[in-house]
Amino acid sequence: MLQQVNGHSSGSDTQGGGFLREDLQEFLSGEAPLHQLDDLTKVNPVTLETVLRCLQARYAADTFYTNAGCTLVALNPFKPIPQLYSTALMREYHAAPQPQKLKPHIFTVGEQTYRNVKSLIEPVNQSIIVSGESGAGKTWTSRCLMKFYAVVAASPTSWESHKIAERIEQRILNSNPVMEAFGNACTLRNNNSSRFGKFIQLQLNRAQQMTGAAVQTYLLEKTRVACQASSERNFHIFYQVLAGLLHLGNIRFADSEDEAQPCQLMGDAKCSIRTSASLLQLPEDPLLETLQIRTIRAGRQQQVFRKPCSRAECDTRRDCLAKLVYARLFDWLVSVINSSICADPDSWTTFIGLLDVYGFESFPNNSLEQLCINYANEKLQQHFVAHYLKAQQEEYTVEGLEWSFVNYQDNQTCLDLIEGSPISICSLINEECRLNRPSSAAQLQTRIERALAGNPCLGHNKLSQEPSFIVVHYAGPVQYHTAGLVEKNKDPVPPELNRLLQQSWDPLLKVLFPTDPEEQPSGQSRAPVLTVVSKFKASLEQLLQVLHSTTPHYIRCIKPNSQGQAHIFLQEQVLSQLEACGLVETIHISAAGFPIRISHQNFVERYELLRRLRARTSSGPHSPSPDERHSEGSLCTEAATLQPLLQDILHTLPALSQAAATLGDPAEATPAPVCCGRTKVFMTDSMLELLEHGRAQVLEQCARCIQRGWRRHWHRKQERQRQAAVLIQAAIRSWLTRKHIQRLHTAATVIKRAWKRWRIGMAFLTSKELDGVEEKYVSPVPLSTGSCLLPQTQSSLLAAIIRLWPLGLVLANASVGVQGFRRKLVVWACLQLPTGSHSSYKVQTAQEQAGITSIRALPQGSIKFHCRKSPLPYADICPEPSPYSVTGFNQILLERHNLGHV
Repeated sequence: MLQQVNGHSSGSDTQGGGFLREDLQEFLSGEAPLHQLDDLTKVNPVTLETVLRCLQARYAADTFYTNAGCTLVALNPFKPIPQLYSTALMREYHAAPQPQKLKPHIFTVGEQTYRNVKSLIEPVNQSIIVSGESGAGKTWTSRCLMKFYAVVAASPTSWESHKIAERIEQRILNSNPVMEAFGNACTLRNNNSSRFGKFIQLQLNRAQQMTGAAVQTYLLEKTRVACQASSERNFHIFYQVLAGLLHLGNIRFADSEDEAQPCQLMGDAKCSIRTSASLLQLPEDPLLETLQIRTIRAGRQQQVFRKPCSRAECDTRRDCLAKLVYARLFDWLVSVINSSICADPDSWTTFIGLLDVYGFESFPNNSLEQLCINYANEKLQQHFVAHYLKAQQEEYTVEGLEWSFVNYQDNQTCLDLIEGSPISICSLINEECRLNRPSSAAQLQTRIERALAGNPCLGHNKLSQEPSFIVVHYAGPVQYHTAGLVEKNKDPVPPELNRLLQQSWDPLLKVLFPTDPEEQPSGQSRAPVLTVVSKFKASLEQLLQVLHSTTPHYIRCIKPNSQGQAHIFLQEQVLSQLEACGLVETIHISAAGFPIRISHQNFVERYELLRRLRARTSSGPHSPSPDERHSEGSLCTEAATLQPLLQDILHTLPALSQAAATLGDPAEATPAPVCCGRTKVFMTDSMLELLEHGRAQVLEQCARCIQRGWRRHWHRKQERQRQAAVLIQAAIRSWLTRKHIQRLHTAATVIKRAWKRWRIGMAFLTSKELDGVEEKYVSPVPLSTGSCLLPQTQSSLLAAIIRLWPLGLVLANASVGVQGFRRKLVVWACLQLPTGSHSSYKVQTAQEQAGITSIRALPQGSIKFHCRKSPLPYADICPEPSPYSVTGFNQILLERHNLGHV
């Protein structure tokens, strides 16, 4: 949630003392998400935070139009969306039975104004005010609206009438590019910024068919012809058609050494003079003389004096000539367009007006143009506020509320500062223009501050080094520099410039500057020249009279970012535009009245819990039984049931206020205003907080009661579970112990039986195997203990047999049954020693010991010892081993060191 946007805290948060909880926000917003809210008035509560969040959510969902009561907010998508402005979509909105139920669109506003004209309900004439800062899409919106009216209002029955309507449609649409070429320019904020205001009047006949149109312009920025701000351009037409005015800008003058002599041209300025004179079809010498010398009439005889101009005056007269020609050209262009598209006054009865006005402007250097623009926005804002308050009053009247609007401080104080009588900023500037003396910027600042010091909307920047004053507008303070204000307000046109242009041979200039046949005789006083402020004020008053006679509709164009890029929503920039277009003031007005509006159904569903407080304080008929509450809850959708429930809930408000005062908040002791309409409940933010506080108390009490019951139930359940667990554990442990002992007994029996069987079998197999080998291969003839030699065949056979035996088994058996030379043969055979010479080896045995202690042999060359597995599977296993026998090895100890005999 946004806590602070652009340095401004939301009004309801600062007054209410904190943000609303998430559940309350969801309740006030309803079930629909923010991007599905088509109207900002449905956002609850109506604050800057919620409005910004809703606009951002809809912009992210590519939904660029949102209603705001009687206003349509249009976000610039900064990308082409052809299907959003197609002719088929125009006809869909035109053919819809209730276009307001469709998605918000500029076509909805266009169709509503067109149907209002057809209904002939006073006031019949309609007007659409399109406002917004440069680059927000005002020109595009006006263009689409004119195309919409040209489509829906050009449906005649006859083919001839269709041709006429089609021709008017094309003329209206084709007039836009021409006016934009002469009145639009590239600025820092927008590549196609309208530098003038226009009111387009679309004329309809009795059959609501478009028959013509008229254009009225306001305050063309003529100064752009002579100078532009940094990185800005002149009007578009200068980059398309060269009409002779640009060459005037190339004329440079040098300072004159003698005041009695005119200033001379610099560099190639003479060539520029010649070119300008040729293009404007003016004589070259009179053109240069008019720029260098001014004519003064003085005395009763109106004597004429010629005085050379200074360099600054020459530059001023040069710029004045260019601005004069361009202003006359632009006015002539508008008149030509009007003559082409305007219908005969007898052929149309009603009109729909499109006002494309500049938005609120505040730059680092603000002058007379910004003062007039912001003055116009102040007047339109006052008109909008009055219309919005009227719409609010109508809604309260429909709901049946007897209500008078709260005292709201509108912008009348600021308007009094600018245009008030008898003294105002405009009057002081006009007075400076009438004085026949040079004007000083510091002196003008001093006069304004002294004369209007009591107005709260006037401020002063003490840190500013240039003379200036500050006006606190509804959209924020703006600092205006007084330097050049008087000169711009005079907008002086020397009469010799008019006479010079009347001498042109160009047909267009002859039309723009006709010769005045009725020249004033000498000595006759001239009529006072109207200043720029006076002209603008008169045209603005005329425009407001037209708007007051129509039913106004408002379109506020907003650009999400200043870079002109799609899918980027900068909240600070959007907030400043909402302030500039008056939506922030609209929000404040709504907050000052009843910003919270909840339907009866939702109100009862959320705050029916408060009736428990009513039942506690009084035991009257307002405390229903549980059965009654159940029956009322089932019938709460009926209007007859909702009203008693609403009144019962509202009767708890005094008790809530007293409880809030007891807790130490005296401000809550006074009941906040709340009104119950026919379909909605209207309340303020403080009342909503009071209701939420009471609802929270009831929920807390219910929660505590539920917690007590649950804890009691939980403890009882835990005790029962503990006792049951003890019994189950005892039974399981006894059963597991018995099963374990049974498994141990069974396993022991099986192991014992298997061991006995295996021991008997192994003893039998071993004895049988050894007995059979001994009987087969051992001779029964006893041998002597001497070293007798056996026959060659017996020794070879015995060696071959004995080689298959493991050494351990041979030694173990030889120690008992083989002695003497046979024993040696056994050893030689097991060791695989050569039998050729037995003298090289000496085997020493210890007969006194049971078994062989060691066997040592002198190795001859390399000796390899291979361990082979015994062919007797059970020979190495003895069930009853003897402690004096060597069994189970197949190894021999061979020592290379200490080869002595053991």
